[in-house]
Amino acid sequence: MKPPAFTPFRDLKIRWKLIVVILPLVVLPIFFSGALIGYFATNQAYEGLTAASKSDLDHMARFTLDLLDGHHRQFEVYRQDKKKIVRQEMKTLVELAYTIINEQQRQVAKGLISEKAAMQAARNSFKDVSIGSSGYLFALTSKGILTAHPAREKENIITAQDSRGRFFIRELTERALKSAPGEVLYTIYPWRNEQLGDKTPRNKIVAFRYCRKWDWIVAAGGYLDETYDDPEFEKNSLQTLARQIKKKKVGKTGYIYCLSRDGVMQIHPTAEGKNLIDAQDSNGRKFIAEMIHNKNGWIRYPWKNADDEKVRMKIVRYRYYKPWDWIVAVGSYEDEFYQPANDLKWRITMHVLLLPLVVGLIAALLVFLASKVLTDPIARMITVIRRVKQGRLDEQMPVESRDELGELAIAFNRMTRMLQKNKELESALAQQGKMASLGVLSSGVAHEINNPLGVILGYAGYLEKKIPEDDPNFTFIHEIKRESKRCKKIVQDLLSYSRTPKPILELTDIPKLLRQIIDFASNHTDLYHVTIKQELAGDIPKIQADGDQLRQVAINLLLNAGAASPKDSELRVSAKLEDETWVRIEFSDSGEGIPDENLEKIFEPFFTTKARGTGLGLAITKQIIEMHRGEISIDSVSGQGTTVIILLPLVREEY
Repeated sequence: MKPPAFTPFRDLKIRWKLIVVILPLVVLPIFFSGALIGYFATNQAYEGLTAASKSDLDHMARFTLDLLDGHHRQFEVYRQDKKKIVRQEMKTLVELAYTIINEQQRQVAKGLISEKAAMQAARNSFKDVSIGSSGYLFALTSKGILTAHPAREKENIITAQDSRGRFFIRELTERALKSAPGEVLYTIYPWRNEQLGDKTPRNKIVAFRYCRKWDWIVAAGGYLDETYDDPEFEKNSLQTLARQIKKKKVGKTGYIYCLSRDGVMQIHPTAEGKNLIDAQDSNGRKFIAEMIHNKNGWIRYPWKNADDEKVRMKIVRYRYYKPWDWIVAVGSYEDEFYQPANDLKWRITMHVLLLPLVVGLIAALLVFLASKVLTDPIARMITVIRRVKQGRLDEQMPVESRDELGELAIAFNRMTRMLQKNKELESALAQQGKMASLGVLSSGVAHEINNPLGVILGYAGYLEKKIPEDDPNFTFIHEIKRESKRCKKIVQDLLSYSRTPKPILELTDIPKLLRQIIDFASNHTDLYHVTIKQELAGDIPKIQADGDQLRQVAINLLLNAGAASPKDSELRVSAKLEDETWVRIEFSDSGEGIPDENLEKIFEPFFTTKARGTGLGLAITKQIIEMHRGEISIDSVSGQGTTVIILLPLVREEY
């Protein structure tokens, strides 16, 4: 008894029921479109925040470059100013040395001293002048011979080379000879003075002027780091700048760092002074070397600090600072980098999906109720249909409504009643036809043929025993006996076809049954010339079947295949599961095959292509398989062979 609330809906036509069911499916896309808009809005916001965050990294990289460039320019101004002062001082010293030479030359002109004494006095005066901590005045001829020097006087140094292999003395003398009168020239070259304990070359600046009267090149030289270079000042200034850069934080744990092109960290919170060019990320990728190679760009790599629980992705914006040959990098972990975007995405998602979720619950309830109303009657109909399918044609569907389902139930009930009547009529007609035709034929044949055949076989057997085998008549007697037996077999096949009993079903192991049949058939004289190959699956469950009837089917098919197969060929017998519904059994040979025009008639009674066949073997085989609710078919290619396919159901259904 159905609740009264469902009565109006139950009497509606299916079209109206479909409207009620589909209505929520039309409404829901409206809400889903809102969710879709929210999704795109979230992505746009996400991309905007991501772009802003990446812009911040790029901005911080540019800001760091500006700091370095400001420091560089400021220090360069300081160096240039000091360089001008030092150059002026060195020029003054050269002019002083030149004045000393002129003064000594005037005394020589007055006859007060000799030119040799004047040169010696000039040498002594040069030695009293020092420039910085290790600079000095010296003089040499245009041939490169030192005429005045604190340690190497009278030595020819024209072939001397600086630390880069440049012949700087030869270059100095050539420039001096080409200079204008009174012109002071300058040169800078790298030099390592072992006497001062230098381990690496230092840049040295020399101011010089040519004195043509004595053929002296008067020079004042000193090391840059003792004159206008101030490494300590630059170092202190750079440390101040580094502290400013290291104070800048990127997100929670990100930072700015600078490294030279050889991989040494010039500015870094924890690794300053270390060479990390071979540093690898968590995947073994040399990301520092990649940054140095590319100079500018973005890089993303997995990294795990000592105090981190897991690997995190890091994103770095790096730029190249050409004046110092440095790489400036600004890095941040992605989970911190995308945190604002993720927070915004979550908030938008929650607000956008809340309303569709509520509406979805309501729609789901409506669909559930509608489906219940529609499917309950259908489920009851299916139950009745299954009973009718099992052969219970007296079952009737309950008529509960006046809609299309009600009309379907009425039509189905009418159909089952007609089927029941037709089945009874068909059974009666089939039984009568079989009894009228095959009964008369089989009994007549048995009476009219078997009795004479028995007499013929009896006398033939008697004569066969009386006549020796070497007698020419023995062959005729043997032929009479064989042909009589064949006639008797025709009668037996005819009786078998007309009296095939209903199968006695019991659980049967198909692979085991086939192995027994193959062992038996292998010893049959008609199968001596072939080899039987077995392909029997081990996962086939037992099925309800009549083992004796299936044995008759298998032996018949094996003998047919053997008769069609050439000598030394192979027969294949296989069994396996198909679609978890059927047991598929195949008998294959490599004989001549069956012509296409005979395939449709192969299962008809009395049809045969053999000279001595009855044409009832395959007809009986098909009858047995169909009584097992199975299917049989033949796949044959003329000239290549034939395969007989049998499908037996795993679960037998009675109709």
